[in-house]
Amino acid sequence: MDKKLLALITLFFISFAFFAGLTIFNDPLTRLIRAREDFTPSPVRSKILAWPLSSIKANGISESEINVFIVSESDKPVPNKLVTLTSTLGNLKESSATTDNNGKATLHITSSSPGIAEVQASVEPGVNLNQKITIEFE
Repeated sequence: MDKKLLALITLFFISFAFFAGLTIFNDPLTRLIRAREDFTPSPVRSKILAWPLSSIKANGISESEINVFIVSESDKPVPNKLVTLTSTLGNLKESSATTDNNGKATLHITSSSPGIAEVQASVEPGVNLNQKITIEFE
């Protein structure tokens, strides 16, 4: 047999064995070559929203609902992260909540004294959101 033909046949069987191995052991290879999802909270892209923002009675009963949306740098929702709120005025019904599959955590605030509450959110592991909101109690 010709040496070139023998080398080509050997190369063919080595290539075939390599691709057959890739097909059989696809799952471990998939983990190596696929991009990993980013579940690191972004302090810039994450949002904090509340409704209503003003004209809330300062009676300790009327409340404002605060929604915090935690996303990564690539704007993907980040689930199962603990969100903690701090406020300069009022009482937070829940001081912390865990984000759902959409990256959303819902909390509530009331106040017995009139004024403006400045609310800031932080998410584990120690990431403070850049955005703050103000809520007016009257």
